[in-house]
Amino acid sequence: MSRYIGPKIRIIRRLGELPGLTKKTSARKYGPGQHGPSKLTKKITLSDYSLRLQEKQKLRYNYGISETQLYKYFKEAQRLKGLTGTLILQLLEMRLENIVYRLGFASTIASARQFVTHSHVNVNGKSVNIPSFQCKPNDLISIKTRLNSRVLAKKNLDNSVNSILPTHLELDKENLTGKVKGLIKREEVNLIVNELLIVEFYSRK
Repeated sequence: MSRYIGPKIRIIRRLGELPGLTKKTSARKYGPGQHGPSKLTKKITLSDYSLRLQEKQKLRYNYGISETQLYKYFKEAQRLKGLTGTLILQLLEMRLENIVYRLGFASTIASARQFVTHSHVNVNGKSVNIPSFQCKPNDLISIKTRLNSRVLAKKNLDNSVNSILPTHLELDKENLTGKVKGLIKREEVNLIVNELLIVEFYSRK
């Protein structure tokens, strides 16, 4: 399944808040579908499979990746030492597009992806236009010196709602640079998700 480009409000009504997908909110407190508010009066019991699928979909939509990409991250996390669920989140958080988003240079991960692909970003002084580029501790993320890049980054930074910067990142607003100090802590991932259910989902494949 390819990257989702459909209605975003519909997704957050189904899965809950996804800060990386959109900053929009919905006044409707029930899921999408033709039956509307009547769903509020019914107690919906999800199967074990549905619960695991829902948690997996949260990662896919929030980080804007395909099913194939997410499965590759799962296999990579299995290969590494540590908790597989936490490692999946750390791998996703270390994608360049997500680092740009968390630094405040873009309002969502989708806009950060566009920001990166349009060659506005340098990593350690070299131009990188691959959103999935895996950043490492001590990497220096900087905005290119050309005017349109810096104006766009400054505008997004001034309007950023990411007021609390995770401790694994360091931001220099004046010079529009950021540094990756290490791996993100599990409690600083700004997505409500049960990663253990995701591991169980893929472990049954």
